Amino acid sequence: MPKKLKHLNAIVFDWAGTTVDHGSCAPAIVFQEIFRQRGVTVTAAQAREPMGMAKRAHIATVVAMPSVAKSWEEKYGSPCSDADIDAMYADFLPLQKKTLKDHSQLIPGVAEAIQECRALGLKIGSSTGYTHELMESVTVAAKEQGYEPDCLVCSEDAPAGRPAPYLLYEISKQLEVYPLWSMIKVDDTPVGIEAGRNAGCWTVAITRTGNCVGLSEQEVEAISPAELQEKCQAAEERFHAAGAHIIIESVADIVEVVHEIEARMERGEMPI
Repeated sequence: MPKKLKHLNAIVFDWAGTTVDHGSCAPAIVFQEIFRQRGVTVTAAQAREPMGMAKRAHIATVVAMPSVAKSWEEKYGSPCSDADIDAMYADFLPLQKKTLKDHSQLIPGVAEAIQECRALGLKIGSSTGYTHELMESVTVAAKEQGYEPDCLVCSEDAPAGRPAPYLLYEISKQLEVYPLWSMIKVDDTPVGIEAGRNAGCWTVAITRTGNCVGLSEQEVEAISPAELQEKCQAAEERFHAAGAHIIIESVADIVEVVHEIEARMERGEMPI
């Protein structure tokens, strides 16, 4: 039986791109679609840029991008209003719920790695920019595939989403884990890493399976190793800028990282 950890008490995983939905494809598809329905073109890169935020804030961030704002005003003769954003968010929710049914597959190796984390004595938390309603089908599918976290915190559970630290504060309360430096935050978006840093957690960024690379399993298999490496390196640069303590390709590799952080804490290091 694995030896229990002395310093670390919990690990918190994001969902899309981190534990499920390789490439975080479901939200990117829907963000593009709600703008397309209004005659405004948004690129995949623009749709993915704010990923990790609460979804209404995500829409507001996309529409504020200079090229998108210009296209909107050319189309409608006035800037996008709060009412317009509310209407897009209202359209986003049912469309996202429908899309999630086809994007709830666990990323390979995730269930096994998280089971090993449990065996080390870690509590398992999870957070997402999705709402509880959107997560209903995702959590059921994940449980059927062998993954069920100890708690789930969604966008409506805190006064502000990432990069604010409040979702992690809520997880800390629900798991009864403190101080926050005894917790690891695992995320595939820069704002998720920033939230972890803002909360005082250790942070681990995910490249290959996540939003910054933005490729499904099939798309990863279809490109050359050199192209994949280039995309992962570009993602690493973004995560270094966000302050990630450690960067890996997949949650499948997380157990070795847990031991590395535990060893660093044994030497007196802190996630500052």
